[in-house]
Amino acid sequence: MDSALDLGLFIVRLALGPMLILHGYNKVFGSGGLEGTTRWFAGLGLKPAWLHARIAPVNEIGAGLLLTLGLLTPLACAAFVGLMTVASLTDHRGKGYFVFKGGWEYTLLVGMVAVGLAAMGPGDWSLDHAFGWEPQGWGWALGAAVVGVVAAAGLLAVSYRPEKKDAEPVPASEP
Repeated sequence: MDSALDLGLFIVRLALGPMLILHGYNKVFGSGGLEGTTRWFAGLGLKPAWLHARIAPVNEIGAGLLLTLGLLTPLACAAFVGLMTVASLTDHRGKGYFVFKGGWEYTLLVGMVAVGLAAMGPGDWSLDHAFGWEPQGWGWALGAAVVGVVAAAGLLAVSYRPEKKDAEPVPASEP
């Protein structure tokens, strides 16, 4: 690969990987700790919340570490897509597009960049390259997208049970 392209891929991996590692770390060691994450996930409708509060940071830290190192890059990209799909359909759902309003702009961007990385491959500055594996191309991109979305759909199908919100009361008509 071209050294400028390798540098660009390395920079993107260094932007995304540690970001997701820190998101996972915060779920465990942030101000609310696992208990706060459990309450948050319960409020989102993920059942059992205590289990999701533990699975999510393991996935985030693991996928972030793999992507940062450029190791098993297509798997890491699929995990990013799955995590961002779940986040979009739970925490960011119904809030519009823009992230400053709680929308899914951020999760879409992160997921799409992960698919782009799966297409480009991790570059020569990666453990995948050091081990002689060069995963790149449209097949890897499609695979990361499909595996991520299917995994997210499976998780949501078996464990997403949001509380039904009461409908707005209909105002009485005037006589």
